[in-house]
Amino acid sequence: MPNKKSVAYYYNSFKKIQESRTGSQLEEPWLRAYKDNKFFLVDGLFYHRETGTSALTVVDRDHISLILQGCHDCPYVGHMSENRTKERVASTAWWPKWGQELSEYIITFERCQKANRKNGNKYGLLQHIEEPKHPWETINLDWVTGLVPAGKENYNACLIIVDSFSKSMRCLPCQKEHKAMDTALLFWNNIISTCGVPKIIISDRDPKFTLEFGPTCMRCLAPSLHFTQLTIQKQMAWLKG
Repeated sequence: MPNKKSVAYYYNSFKKIQESRTGSQLEEPWLRAYKDNKFFLVDGLFYHRETGTSALTVVDRDHISLILQGCHDCPYVGHMSENRTKERVASTAWWPKWGQELSEYIITFERCQKANRKNGNKYGLLQHIEEPKHPWETINLDWVTGLVPAGKENYNACLIIVDSFSKSMRCLPCQKEHKAMDTALLFWNNIISTCGVPKIIISDRDPKFTLEFGPTCMRCLAPSLHFTQLTIQKQMAWLKG
């Protein structure tokens, strides 16, 4: 941590500036901070004030490196995120453009980059969805859960179905525990039977759900229909989830 010697020059300069009542001896961004009355002295140490906090002013590059290492690299700190590290640095020290320097320090820190690399599959590309030309041709499915149980069946969720063409919406009470089969029957009884079969269904459910939901709806249309794996893959062309 910086001591009196490390800031002696700036302390003396600041004292002269105070005595001469001018900031012409300072350069940016020091001059701007001085004019904004950001600096003050305590026991011979040079401090910088911000809203609700103040920190020791640091000018030596070796001390800046020690602060960055101490607020981010030490084992007891745990290599925190950029925001958490900024909180530590802000309460410890100040120097011009310290936030920008801290961001660059964390981004280029090799150990963090190796630990935070993505190990999962890459995200797929966005698929273009044709604009619907007729009502209930393209629909969106979404679920609202965590509701207070109500009704004879103690419904605790709601299936929201929105028509992309007319923007009309239907809300169907359901159970949070419903599987793909239950949702398919609910969809059949309330949507397909009155609005017809949509060409595109957009849902944020997982692939396992959509793989079960599509064939189940088709079985409602044709109970004697049997699927092969190839047929299921072709069927999923109209089911986007």
